[in-house]
Amino acid sequence: MHSFKELSQLFSKHFEQNHFPAQPVNLYEPCQYFLQIGGKRIRPVLTLLGNELFAEINQDAYAVATAIELFHNFTLIHDDMMDAASLRRGMQTVHTKYNSNIALLSGDVMLIKAYDYIAKIHPDYLARILTLFNKTAAEVCEGQQMDMDFEQQETVLLEDYIKMIGLKTSVLLAAALQIGAIIGGASEGNCNHLYQFGLNLGIAFQIQDDYLDAFGDPEKFGKEIGGDIKQNKKTFLFLHALDIANADQKKQIEHLISTNPNNKVDQMLSIFEACNVGDWANELKEKYFQAAMKHLDDIAVTSMRKKPLVELANFLIERES
Repeated sequence: MHSFKELSQLFSKHFEQNHFPAQPVNLYEPCQYFLQIGGKRIRPVLTLLGNELFAEINQDAYAVATAIELFHNFTLIHDDMMDAASLRRGMQTVHTKYNSNIALLSGDVMLIKAYDYIAKIHPDYLARILTLFNKTAAEVCEGQQMDMDFEQQETVLLEDYIKMIGLKTSVLLAAALQIGAIIGGASEGNCNHLYQFGLNLGIAFQIQDDYLDAFGDPEKFGKEIGGDIKQNKKTFLFLHALDIANADQKKQIEHLISTNPNNKVDQMLSIFEACNVGDWANELKEKYFQAAMKHLDDIAVTSMRKKPLVELANFLIERES
């Protein structure tokens, strides 16, 4: 069995190649530029972990893991355009470095390349994996649309926000795990439990991310605290504060959103603290984390084989960056 760190190193070595031809330069160079920016590569490594939970890693797992990483980066290129983001991990986004038309096409061809890698896997499970991949890809788009719709809505229900996070973030984590399990020969029941593990863990992961943006240590978090507050994002914390705030606090929240004063972050954090938002977020995170771990417990393999996933799950929800 390999740890997440070990598999991350193995996948990075496998992934560090030129996935695209040389010509036309303006189509393929931006793809390679974006991929070399890097990232945690969590999703493809989950595919390898899902495979190794049940059997030795099959080379097909590397092919689909590569496809999943390409798909994820395709979504990031397009997300950066929709968010008008100028930087990604401290480097220029594709539409900023080149232009929007190039970014659109480069993202498209990256998605097509992902399907090229899936097409290489064994026909015994190709149809099943392709069906799951297509379903997941559509759900990620649905989640992104919901996220954009929320920006135009005055009120968003917590259950709708959780559904959006499930679609935009969690389903790809869950599908990556389940695809690995399929390649590893897991039973239908084990595959379903692993999917639910990933789905719940993804929501807990996002709650932790929202929490760190508001209450994290900036030196450990790696970026400025309060970025979501400045952008008026409807995060878990914001929605709960708005739900339980008294009349005066709600007026203050509305004023902060409409006027964007220089001390907006400090004022909003004071409201969050008065509403005990941090404690509530940690309780909600724990709820989804425990749901994830229950599904992992129910998978019919030895505890030793589950150890890498247990360690990864604990890291993802206890992380400070």
